[in-house]
Amino acid sequence: MAQLYFYYSAMNAGKSTSLLQSAHNYREQGMSVMLFTAAIDDRYGKGIIKSRIGLSEEATMFDDQTDFINVITANHNKQPMACVLVDEAQFLSAEQVDQLAHIVDTLDLPVLCYGIRTDFQGQLFSGSARLLAIADKLFELKTVCSCGRKATMTVRLDANGQAILAGAQVEIGGNERYESKCRRHHQELTNAAKLSTDLS
Repeated sequence: MAQLYFYYSAMNAGKSTSLLQSAHNYREQGMSVMLFTAAIDDRYGKGIIKSRIGLSEEATMFDDQTDFINVITANHNKQPMACVLVDEAQFLSAEQVDQLAHIVDTLDLPVLCYGIRTDFQGQLFSGSARLLAIADKLFELKTVCSCGRKATMTVRLDANGQAILAGAQVEIGGNERYESKCRRHHQELTNAAKLSTDLS
């Protein structure tokens, strides 16, 4: 029985590496898979899933207009697939997550989604919120804060390394822009930024 999976974490936990390894495992058994990544994230080129350890692969891009039922069904009818894998799943809409659940339930096709749970302000992304609500299986991929504790939050930094308190929820960046922190150190950085703002 196929299921909808959500693998979530803060940044730098190896989500893309895990996705690419899963795709490799299926293909090694002679099975076909379909990979998706967010069109908005073009840090490594359009339609490229790239892990921080150097693995990369081309993927089908999705945006807020993508109808996963149509795209996946059409591809599955051409060449039966064993699995669908979605990178940057936080950028899915709630409706798109429901479409992926429909694929699982009607085509009996497993869908593995990988994404960040919360934004730099500690708020859930819409795709992540819906996945947390309806996924059959939830897996937390762990990474560490600079203090050695488990990092569960992501902080957005300015050029001086100070936490940014406001701004658009989606702003693409990597290690130069974001750091994974434990809750305590996320709060400390946020409080320091608030104090600095109040004093200026």
